[in-house]
Amino acid sequence: MSFLQATPLLAGLAVAAAALAGRYGVQAWHAYKSQPIVPRMRKFYEGGFQPSMTRREAALILGIRESTPADKVREAHRKVMVANHPDAGGSHYLASKINEAKDVLLGKTKGGGSAF
Repeated sequence: MSFLQATPLLAGLAVAAAALAGRYGVQAWHAYKSQPIVPRMRKFYEGGFQPSMTRREAALILGIRESTPADKVREAHRKVMVANHPDAGGSHYLASKINEAKDVLLGKTKGGGSAF
């Protein structure tokens, strides 16, 4: 078999290999896209609650650091509250704890006034 006879054969094999690779690539893409969407959110606090909420516990509930600025505290509170709101099937108790965590981190007291 000479080089001139082998060239069309090699070109045909290359085209067939590219077609098979493309076919498997499309199948893999469809399999990937048909998988259920898993939200990639941070893991939130799953522990029990202490009798009196501390700044550390409040930060864990909202998934932020204790030293987070007030606007970021409000943003984190909104995200956690949307996921656990009683109108959307969430618990009233959890919603109250989430609100309490926001108040603790923002320096508000439970009564809405100052401690003095």
